Amino acid sequence: MSHWIIVPVVLPALVAALMVLVLRGRLTLQRIASLATLVALNAVAIALLSSATLHGPEAYFLGDWPAPFGIVLVLDRLSALMVTLLSGLALLTTLYAIGSNWDAKGTHFHPLTMFLLMGVAGAFLTGDAFNLFVFFEVLLIASYGLMIHGGGEARTRAGIQYIAFNLVGSALFLFALALLYATTGTLNFADLAQKLPALPPEDAALLRVAAVMLLLVFAIKGALVPLQFWLPGTYANAPGVVAALFAIMTKVGAYATIRLATLVFPLDLSATGTLIPAILLPTALATLAIGSLGVLGATTLPRLAAFAAIASMGTAFLAIAHMTPRGTSAALYYILHSTLATALIFLVADLVERRRAHLALRSAAPVSQSGLMAALFLAVAVALAGMPPLSGFIGKLMVLDVWRDDALVIWPAVLISSFLMLLGLARAGSGLFWKPAEAAASPAPPPDEPLALLATFALLAAVVALTLAAGPITDWLTTTAEALHAPEAYIAANRIGGGT
Repeated sequence: MSHWIIVPVVLPALVAALMVLVLRGRLTLQRIASLATLVALNAVAIALLSSATLHGPEAYFLGDWPAPFGIVLVLDRLSALMVTLLSGLALLTTLYAIGSNWDAKGTHFHPLTMFLLMGVAGAFLTGDAFNLFVFFEVLLIASYGLMIHGGGEARTRAGIQYIAFNLVGSALFLFALALLYATTGTLNFADLAQKLPALPPEDAALLRVAAVMLLLVFAIKGALVPLQFWLPGTYANAPGVVAALFAIMTKVGAYATIRLATLVFPLDLSATGTLIPAILLPTALATLAIGSLGVLGATTLPRLAAFAAIASMGTAFLAIAHMTPRGTSAALYYILHSTLATALIFLVADLVERRRAHLALRSAAPVSQSGLMAALFLAVAVALAGMPPLSGFIGKLMVLDVWRDDALVIWPAVLISSFLMLLGLARAGSGLFWKPAEAAASPAPPPDEPLALLATFALLAAVVALTLAAGPITDWLTTTAEALHAPEAYIAANRIGGGT
């Protein structure tokens, strides 16, 4: 299975190059190539997920160079899960882009999407901190191009803010890597896991600084307070289908935090100890509060969706901050739910936008196909607020169960934020679909977009499937979390200092 590990990185890169060099200006051929690539990528991702489940971690050594000297990609249950989530989301959002004709509103939508997939998949699969930085930069460049797809002053302004924040994160990332390499002589995750426990006490301070800087970088990617300022403007101004695809990008920050917190900086590492949870817990609670208040005060549906994304990251990082297998398992389930539900709310917002005169929640306007749009909005609102019976309710129950020993502090924060989100979503829904409009006003004619509606309902079906299969999925995630907190198999797969 080892040669298949590199396919999620190489395949999108090759297809993107083909689109730019050969298929430029041929939208129909680009659509065919993009869909064919994504179907193949989903098949490979499912095969990788099956292999990781049955056989455990496996490494791919580029150029046959042994770790830690060469570039290594590592497949384990977590990386396979995230690549599968990425592939499925990319297929549905691309179908939506084609069905809604969003991909025709600017140039290079499909090659930029392929480059984004390359960067995100590489970030999930890499076994080296420097290559994590490289893949971060690849996805940043591609995401900036997608962010300003279709043009517009507001979109360009938000894109500049987005790239400025992320460039600061990139600079911090380089400084952190320099400190880490100067202290240990390696950036390979498995090698770091072996060397850090034997680090001299006089280097502990440098290691703590590097750990905090890395955490800041991942906090920027994951939109944690106080580094979340880039997200509302970016996601609210991006095309709806692009914002839906971006739902996976904040999860890169969460993934990297889980990977380093369990492998490189575990709780039993004397140099860092409880440093990571001590930082994550209050920032996660603040993120949850800011996100829920933003949902309550949002003036448009896209901004509501953006703040819902922030609140969901606060909940996910709250589970990560527990730094136990139970907490990690809850975080992974909530990450699955959050990615699907956040993408869905952005697609619903885009559907409503083209059926309504405007998206301002304070002013009434009729909506064409209002019954269908109201039903979709109700479903995604239930999921985002964490109400039964959908997966958001199960995910928040898992997070509350993880923190039951600190229920007096954590439980009120989670429950109050859920109540505020419920109020904000109910207010938005009533303003969009129930508030009487002027008699003279007429709704925009519904566009003919069956493929876009199919992709939206498929995403909703994925949320329902995550709910119905919560039992076996959480069992699988529990085993995954236990393996993350006992990383001997991951380290062994790298064969540090050996050949392939």
